[in-house]
Amino acid sequence: MTLTRRVISGMAVSGAIKLLSLSSHVTSMHRSSAILYRQMSTEAQNVATRLKSSGLLRSQALIAGKWTEAYDKKVIEVTNPATGDVVANVPCMGVRETNDAISAAHEAFSTWSKTTAAERSKCLRKWYDLLIANKEELGQLITLEQGKPLKEAIGEVSYGAAFIEFFSEEAKRVYGEIIPTPLSDRRLFVLKQPVGVVGVITPWNFPLAMITRKVGPALASGCTVVIKPSELTPLTALAAAELSIQAGIPPGAVNVVMGNATEIGDALLASSEVRKITFTGSTAVGKKLMAGAANTVKRVSLELGGNAPCIIFDDADLDVAVKGALGSKFRNSGQTCVCANRILVQEGIYEEFASAFSNAVQNLQVGDGFADGIVQGPLINEAGLQKVETFVQDAISKGAKVLIGGRRHRLGMTFYEPTVMTNIKSEMLLSREEIFGPVAPLHPFRTEDEAIRLANDTNAGLAAYIFTTNIQRSWRVSEALEYGIVGVNEGLVSTEVAPFGGFKQSGIGREGSKYGIDEYIEVKYVCLGNMQS
Repeated sequence: MTLTRRVISGMAVSGAIKLLSLSSHVTSMHRSSAILYRQMSTEAQNVATRLKSSGLLRSQALIAGKWTEAYDKKVIEVTNPATGDVVANVPCMGVRETNDAISAAHEAFSTWSKTTAAERSKCLRKWYDLLIANKEELGQLITLEQGKPLKEAIGEVSYGAAFIEFFSEEAKRVYGEIIPTPLSDRRLFVLKQPVGVVGVITPWNFPLAMITRKVGPALASGCTVVIKPSELTPLTALAAAELSIQAGIPPGAVNVVMGNATEIGDALLASSEVRKITFTGSTAVGKKLMAGAANTVKRVSLELGGNAPCIIFDDADLDVAVKGALGSKFRNSGQTCVCANRILVQEGIYEEFASAFSNAVQNLQVGDGFADGIVQGPLINEAGLQKVETFVQDAISKGAKVLIGGRRHRLGMTFYEPTVMTNIKSEMLLSREEIFGPVAPLHPFRTEDEAIRLANDTNAGLAAYIFTTNIQRSWRVSEALEYGIVGVNEGLVSTEVAPFGGFKQSGIGREGSKYGIDEYIEVKYVCLGNMQS
């Protein structure tokens, strides 16, 4: 104590005053954060209460048209990533419940597959109408359990519902064929029939759209489904299932189970009654599902991880490039498989783009998704946040520079500052793996050939982006990129009318568009012999 009094003299006094001032500022900031958390928590609780009264906040699984608890009564807490509050407890299910859901789907298949395409179309159209009628509530539910800003969440509902509408129309367009016969006494036909029971495994980043993109074509073709949503975001799936019941889709055609991911996945793979697995998620899990499906020779559709390059040539329109890269990179806090993971910028425009892009990123408003003007919410959980931190620190240790951001947001929880980094090298983790967070690494390049080489230097091949005003270059580079989706002068390219899927280790099959329903159809050849009178 005496030493402290002695040091605080002369010039040390001003330092002590600054320290006290800083301490006061930090204390004030903590108080502001605490007040903000109370406000966020109260708003979220009010939303949850309204959703519960509307009947859309379901907390039980759906098996054979009945809302069901786990047989051993185990539950999982579903939390709001913005506040940490528990939104609901849902059943933690395993093999027994999954097998019952499979049996229900198999029984329902015998009748649903025999309904006319027109009947299936009407049910799906009604489901679409209900999704749109409840899009505000469904958007609130997505924000509550997943964290994305409310405007973005409502946009997901519209996007997700569009797949149900599209495939309600495609149900009536699954055409067979008559093949010209080589022999006069024969008639050759091609019939198209539903695959059977489909295991649908979906992620947390788009808790509605990833379900409707799969379930829409499955039901349209006459299949029935067992859905396993992410344990982090099951409430949206349950709300969608509730609306499917209201739409008249029969009991057992749509089942939802959640809980022990390994047990549920193993049960789906082991069952001979499940004829197809459709999965969106990590490449590592996709490989395990693909291997497991081999035992019963199930069909698989896999939409796996990405490492999307965003190539900005020096002839690009700067405003268009900044807007496109911004939308692609920071949508859903960077937690999408088609996010711009690597932003490759030609040397002639590099400094100008880095400055303009950083200014735009700096203006992004971060906070609770229910607040006005927020464009970036929290990351999904602490594990996701730690992964982003690991990638950023790895890059810094190898020479990368942070232009803006680069740390946890002052809001705490799982909020992370929108980040722009330069001096990126190919050996850094954020060059080789999916970041899944709001971090934009800028890589300079010299020539078109170099850009193509850098872009293709990955096992992933889901989405890529090009910004250029040269039409010949846009066509040339689009053809050279080893990706299933290419956006030219546009960062947001997903739509229900176009095929979605990847090359290489980014997956197998396509979702959306007329191609999407083919994934759920078996082609049967019928030969009628002795047809001469």
